[in-house]
Amino acid sequence: MHKTARVLAVVLVALAASAAVVAPPSRAAATSLSGSWSGSYSGTFRGTFTLHWRQAGSKLTGTISLNGARGVPLTGVVSGASIRFGTVGSVAVTYTGKVSGSSMSGRYRTPSGTGSWSAHRGS
Repeated sequence: MHKTARVLAVVLVALAASAAVVAPPSRAAATSLSGSWSGSYSGTFRGTFTLHWRQAGSKLTGTISLNGARGVPLTGVVSGASIRFGTVGSVAVTYTGKVSGSSMSGRYRTPSGTGSWSAHRGS
């Protein structure tokens, strides 16, 4: 290998290594979802709901109140922008979706049908 080519290769490797060290992380830490969220759902079923979350790492626990009724327990997980949660009890309802800042949205599935949902963080 020619001496100039060798020097150029060493410089390029050094530049690449220093860029990797000082490059900012590609994904910022997720904001906690803990607190109250209000939303609506449509599809097979329609209405409004309120979520009350407690987040510990990627785990979610809390309640969902549909159309002002008594809260039903929920458990779930959040990974990056993806969220998945469901009711705990006799009627299995699962929710999947994406979180973006103070809003989230996605799809729900029940034994009787499917639809969409969206929610925003309460004030």
